[in-house]
Amino acid sequence: MNLKPIKSEIDYRNALGRLEIIFDAPIDTKEGDEAEILSLLIENYENIHYPIEAPDPIEAIKIRMEELNMRQKDLIGIIGGKSRVSEILNRKKRLTVDMIRDLERKLQISASVLINEYELDSKA
Repeated sequence: MNLKPIKSEIDYRNALGRLEIIFDAPIDTKEGDEAEILSLLIENYENIHYPIEAPDPIEAIKIRMEELNMRQKDLIGIIGGKSRVSEILNRKKRLTVDMIRDLERKLQISASVLINEYELDSKA
């Protein structure tokens, strides 16, 4: 086991290549321990160099709707009537505090995601 910090793209690619070779190594073996440590090093490098940004509130709602096999009409009563749901999902209006509370409770979307700023459609 010759582990070292991942400091460059070359180190990163080499680490990925090595992990691919030892990925299925049994736990509590020399290669299994190496795979576990290498995974942590790779994850750390990716978090720094390839961060994944959280979706904006409207995208988060749409993603959650897809996960739950919901349609736009299923949000009626959660964030308002038919026209209000349409206005929100089409970025014509902003979410209100009450809508955020209901979405958090009923769709289990974190309020910390829903309170983020997002662009409204300028064609409104």
